[in-house]
Amino acid sequence: MAHSNGRAPDDALRGNSPSVSLPDAPFEEAGAGSIHAQGQDAGRVAPVAANNGARPDEWARVSELALKYLDRCVALEPKVLQGDNPEAIHGLRVATRRLQQVINLIYPLPHSGDVRKLYRGLKRCRRSLSELRNYDVLLMRVDAALARKSVARREAWEAIGEYLRGLRSARLEKSLRKLAKANLSSIYVRLKEFLPANGTSAYVSAASNGAERQLAAEQFYERIADALKTVWTELEQEIAHSRHHRDASGLHRTRVAAKRARYLIEVIHAFQTPGSRDALIWLRSLQTQLGHWHDLVVFEESVITMLADRGFLRDHLELAIQIERLMMRNRASKSRLEKKYFELIRDRTGFLKTREWVRRTVDSPAALFVES
Repeated sequence: MAHSNGRAPDDALRGNSPSVSLPDAPFEEAGAGSIHAQGQDAGRVAPVAANNGARPDEWARVSELALKYLDRCVALEPKVLQGDNPEAIHGLRVATRRLQQVINLIYPLPHSGDVRKLYRGLKRCRRSLSELRNYDVLLMRVDAALARKSVARREAWEAIGEYLRGLRSARLEKSLRKLAKANLSSIYVRLKEFLPANGTSAYVSAASNGAERQLAAEQFYERIADALKTVWTELEQEIAHSRHHRDASGLHRTRVAAKRARYLIEVIHAFQTPGSRDALIWLRSLQTQLGHWHDLVVFEESVITMLADRGFLRDHLELAIQIERLMMRNRASKSRLEKKYFELIRDRTGFLKTREWVRRTVDSPAALFVES
């Protein structure tokens, strides 16, 4: 999730559009330091509709976007609580991430007490489902393998599927209990009270001891610029780190950074801003490689835990050998995805185009939104 630079909202307002410069160094020298990152809809964020054909205030449009994600969360919760709907589980997790991104624009860090509680409630909703989502993705991989007409080591795949379904079943009740405890309906009602309905809506600043402040268009542009600069700098640094330190932790951090950048740029894209779609397409390709790679990492870790059971090894030694051979193939596939990722970042065309768009947006966000 993208964050602002933490300044108090009233201190951030300067009365004009911000001009925040990005570093000029290429990403190779920029410095160093889920389950599958779904990017299928990266370029398809529905634009925020104008009211009666007129261009509404920026804050009203952001609130409309937040309400859209809130509505989706509440609509998906009953389907998730049924426990057998992987798409609903994934959809709810994505909707909470997108909603948190919008909240961070309206209420930059540090959040006030009430907003902080609601924000944490959304995180609890998403995290309560993280392990179920992992198992769903892994089981989709198993089912796809078994659906092929000719399947090498079918018995091994079936054993892995049975093991993963057992883990999911054991986790299901606990996850759904946590989701119900998070009380998404209450979050929905309370959070609506904190959304600005129009450009003159008041909000409570965490840095002003509860005093009300007025949201202005200039604040919107500055927050967009600050947040975009933050997530892009993080992504650029993680890409640079992954080039020089090719370890799993570096790729994982790059995946998370790409996800944060994507969710922020989706908000910008909802305003139909020029260039945002191309930026999302490039991020989607980056996420696709790292997302599939991460799926294989989680798959391997789960199966290794299965093989570590001494009873399983004792009673199913031949089957364990087949599963180990599958893991060798899994590692080969993981290596191919790593290679594709490094090929992608070596081709600087998409990166430089996206980087230039980020630079223009950070330097002059108001001009970009005027063009939308």
